[in-house]
Amino acid sequence: MKIVFTGGGTGGHFYPIIAVAEEIHEIVQEEKLLAPELYYIGPSVLDYEALSEQNIVWKKSSAGKVRRYFSIRNAFDLVKVIIGTIQATIQLFFLYPDVIFSKGGYASVPTTFAARLLRIPVIIHESDAHPGRANVVTAKWAKAIAISFPGVVEYFKGVAESKFALVGNPVRRVLFRPAREGAFTYLNLKEDVPTILILGGSQGAQAINSAVLDALPQLLEKYQVIHQVGADNIEEVRGLANVILSDHPHKDRYRSFGFLNTLAMRMAAGAASLIVTRAGAGSIFETAAWGLPAIVIPLPESISHDQTMNAFAYAREGAAVVIMQKNLTKNILVAEIDRILENEEVRAGMEESAKRFAQPDAARKIARMLINTALKHEE
Repeated sequence: MKIVFTGGGTGGHFYPIIAVAEEIHEIVQEEKLLAPELYYIGPSVLDYEALSEQNIVWKKSSAGKVRRYFSIRNAFDLVKVIIGTIQATIQLFFLYPDVIFSKGGYASVPTTFAARLLRIPVIIHESDAHPGRANVVTAKWAKAIAISFPGVVEYFKGVAESKFALVGNPVRRVLFRPAREGAFTYLNLKEDVPTILILGGSQGAQAINSAVLDALPQLLEKYQVIHQVGADNIEEVRGLANVILSDHPHKDRYRSFGFLNTLAMRMAAGAASLIVTRAGAGSIFETAAWGLPAIVIPLPESISHDQTMNAFAYAREGAAVVIMQKNLTKNILVAEIDRILENEEVRAGMEESAKRFAQPDAARKIARMLINTALKHEE
């Protein structure tokens, strides 16, 4: 059984692939199937260690990004797409996998198009409430389309509804288990003070960082704050925080990190009472998996339509409130945090809504779809 993964180079595309691969290995072991051969085709790899842990072999191929606006780079990237499609066709011809799993993104286009030429079954997954162009195109010949948000189906014009399966967004197993035991000791925080976890993504978010720094004196009167600021921002943020909190009686309640690795993220989630986060599908579904109320701050629509739609789709489920970045001020941020954490009924309702939304078996459902398709293709 051979399975090829492909998708864009962001964490939102890459780590769901790792989550699905984990479940493939688990099912194969449970059902005593032959060990699968797993491959990843794309121009780059976000996390070599994660690929290696899942015994996934990387096959490099070119890919280009076609922009919606006029740019001379579109011409060069179109050449990359053509070269990448030729490379992927040759790679798939010699591998001849039983099924291809695509997470979308520009990096997936050469591989999924090559699969169409070679008549290899393709299953795609759309994480967002508004689909990317790569998945919209690939859906026309895909065997099945797994989705995270129910309303996304309407954007796939001309595609049979029978192809769609609402499964949620795959989350790695380790992140489904917040490390509550020892979390406060690990982070050097107190268990009797509510803790806010603020995530701006691995690169940080300047707008969120600025609002949090402005709000710190007020927040630390009642709460502890764990703040992921982005590796490139850590020195600047810590310097500003030291100045802002120089005479504050509770300055020891603030913890800033450039990046939270898996263990630190589990510890932070275990200690947290509330999450403040961006609205990438991965961030939303991880927050839901932890069963925590959330304040979601999507990227501006000029940068990402997906995040705005994700944020409001999640808020409609009752698990989050949305603050648009243009409205983000220290007063609004503090007021929303107080409203949630000071009202036990509101907080409990959001926690229950998050748990209902999470769909912890998303990765396993997709893994099952891939294995079933692969076994049929082998026959």
